[in-house]
Amino acid sequence: MMQHKRLGRTELQLPILGIGTAFVGIPTQNQTVGEYAGAPSQVDQELGLATLLAAIDSGCAFFDTAALYGRGLSESLLGEALRQRPAAKDRLIITTKAGSSHAGYDFSYAGVQGSVYASLERMGLQRLPVVYIHDAMGKPMDFVLSQRGALGALRDLQRQGIIDHIGTAANDPSTNLAYIKTGEFDCAVIADSWSLINRIAEREIFAAAAAHDVGLVVATPLERGLLVTGPQAKTRYLNRIFSQACLHHVTRIQQLCADYAVPMLAVALQYCARHTQVASTIPGARVPSEATSSLAAAQLPIPERLWEDLRPLLRHFDTAISV
Repeated sequence: MMQHKRLGRTELQLPILGIGTAFVGIPTQNQTVGEYAGAPSQVDQELGLATLLAAIDSGCAFFDTAALYGRGLSESLLGEALRQRPAAKDRLIITTKAGSSHAGYDFSYAGVQGSVYASLERMGLQRLPVVYIHDAMGKPMDFVLSQRGALGALRDLQRQGIIDHIGTAANDPSTNLAYIKTGEFDCAVIADSWSLINRIAEREIFAAAAAHDVGLVVATPLERGLLVTGPQAKTRYLNRIFSQACLHHVTRIQQLCADYAVPMLAVALQYCARHTQVASTIPGARVPSEATSSLAAAQLPIPERLWEDLRPLLRHFDTAISV
C-alpha cells in the first residue's frame, strides 16, 4: 500500500509518489530535450493519454501538471483521461501551475487568473487543491507577491473557493528558497534540489520550509532518468550535464541496489520521501511503462540495511544547468 504524508500546513494527505506530466506522451528520452528547446511539439497525444490512463488504472492518486507542460497538452490530456475514467475524479489530487507557458511569462493579476481558468477548462475541473506560481526566476519579486501580481490573483481565487492552497514551483533552487522564506506559501515544488546525487535542499530549503511548515514536493527525483537506468551511451538529458565522476558514482549506487535485488528506481524515489519535510515525489512519466513502474517502485519494501549501506554513498554533484 502507498504511504501518505501531510503536505506541510495544509490538510492534504499526498501519496509519497505522484506522476509528473512535463514529458507525458513524448516517445523517447532524447526527444524531451527538444520539447523545451523550441523544437516542434514532441508529444504523441495518443501515447500521452495511454500513459495517464495506465497511471490511473494502476492506482495513481496524484498528478502534477502545469500550463507550460506539453504547451497545454498535458492538461488537455488529463481532462480527457478524467472523462474516460470519471470514477477516478473524486479520488485524484491534481495540482497545476500558473505564470509560465509556452507563450512566455505573465505574472500579472489578469495573466495568472486567466491561466488558472484556462487550466480548469482544459481539465474539466471546477476547483483545484493547489496552484503554484511557476518559474518566477529573475522576475521582480515585489510585483509577483503584490495584489497586482500573481499572489494577489491566487489569493482572490482562494477567497472565492476556486483554489485551496498556494505554492511556489521553480526550476531553480534559489528562487524557491526566496519564496519559501516569505512564509506566504503553503507548499513548494522543488526541482534540481534533492536526489541521491543532489543535496542542495539540505543547505537552506529544508530549514526554511520547516520554519513556515511549507510542504515540499520533489521534482526531478530521478535526475532525468539517470537514476533509473544508470549511465547509458548516447542518452541526452534535459538541463543536465553529468561528469564522469558523477556517472561512476551512480554506477556504485546501482551496484549496491543490485546487491540487495532492489531496483535503483525504488531507492531513488523512496529516498526523497524519507525526509520529514517532503510529502511526495513527482517523477515524470513519458510512456505507460514509466508510470506503472514508478508507482510500483514507491511501494516496494526496502531493507533498512540497504539504507544504512547507502548512507556513505550520499554526496552532492553539480549537474543541473541554470535556466
